[in-house]
This record gives sequence, C-alpha cells and structure tokens, in this order.
Amino acid sequence: MKIALLGYGKMGKVIERIALERGHEIVLKKDEFNSYDGLSTADVAIDFSVPSAAVNNISASFNADVPVVSGTTGWLEHYDEMIALCNEKKCGFISSSNFSLGVNIFFGLNEYLAKIMNQFDSYKVSMEEIHHIHKLDAPSGTAISLAQGVIENSNYDNWTLEEAKNNEIRIEAKRIGEVPGTHTVNYDSAIDSIEIKHTAHNREGFALGAVIAAEWLAGKQGIFTMKDVLNLQ
Repeated sequence: MKIALLGYGKMGKVIERIALERGHEIVLKKDEFNSYDGLSTADVAIDFSVPSAAVNNISASFNADVPVVSGTTGWLEHYDEMIALCNEKKCGFISSSNFSLGVNIFFGLNEYLAKIMNQFDSYKVSMEEIHHIHKLDAPSGTAISLAQGVIENSNYDNWTLEEAKNNEIRIEAKRIGEVPGTHTVNYDSAIDSIEIKHTAHNREGFALGAVIAAEWLAGKQGIFTMKDVLNLQ
C-alpha cells in the first residue's frame, strides 16, 4: 500500500517506520517546506500535522481522491466542512483524537462507567490530562473525547478548563516534559473516590493504530471511527 504522510514531525517519523516495517511504501512526506507532489499516487493519507495545516492537508487529499486518516486535533471547528467534502468526493475518512488500541478500549470503559455513575448524585466527575510541552492544543483531543463520552451518557452537558459550574466537567490540562499522554477520569464524593486512568508509555501505540486504520480504510468510502476499525461496536 502507498501512504502519504501529511506532517513529518516526531509522530510522522514513527508512523513512517512502522508503515515500512509492515511492508508499505511512503510516497510523500509533507511538511511546511514541500508540496503535495506524490499525493495523488497514494492509496491513503495519514495526517499527523498541526491544527493550522490539517484542513489544507485533508482537503488536498479528498480533492486528489485519496482517503484520509487524521490524528491531528485542535481543528474540529472545520469538521463539518471536511465531512461534506469527503461525501462530495465519495472518499473515505477516519478522524480520531487517539488511535491507540488501549485508549479506544478506555473510551468504552469511560462510557460504561458514566452510565453507572449517572445514578449517583453524590459523585462529581473531573478529568486530568498530561502531555509533553510541545503539544499545541489544550485540553487534548483525547480528553475532549472522554468528556463527550461522559456527556452522552449522563446529565452533564459541557466541559471547561475553568472552575466547573453545575453540569460541567472540569478538565485540568498539564504540559510536562516529554510525557506522551496520561488521562485520568475521577469520580469524587465526600466518602470515597473512583478513578480510571490510561498512561501511554511512548508514541508507538498511536502510530501503530494509525497505520492499522489506514490499512482498513484503503478502498472504502464513507465516514468511519476507530470503533469500526477495531470492531468495538
């Protein structure tokens, strides 16, 4: 399979190594200094760029009839536009805040726990996410996905980085050293606390998941999620 890498930072280089190990060919390594030459020859594009570049990368891919796996976060105000373009071009698209197998299992656990805890008013939910100092967006896309998972399965209706009001989920975003990503969901009451936590040890899980998603998406049309890729429905 021919893969176009849109974004060639630390994650892009790990994705490249894993893709080559799995027998794929890299036809484009796109960064801010080069063009999209080679994109149209790709079977799928993997976008791990920056928020300011994501929309251009995804648009260019769809316009070249190339399906996209995007792990870039911080650009989702344009998500509906990209969905419309994908459908117009009859292309394939997977956008996820996190491609790690463990994190996607964690998403499911988070939703299940939220349904249970919604029965008990004495518990207040909050979240903490820790990432490396180079991460541009806060809170992380993964934290937002976790918050959305709680909102969809409880009486909470919003998240905030500030002091939480009624029906809001407080997210504390920390940027420390080279931490790949740690996410914690807390339920606190006056008498006890319940906590679930996912800790990434390196970038390997994110990169492998993205390549697996690209392998799955090649040749497909439509909007999909990692639940489709991993059959976690």
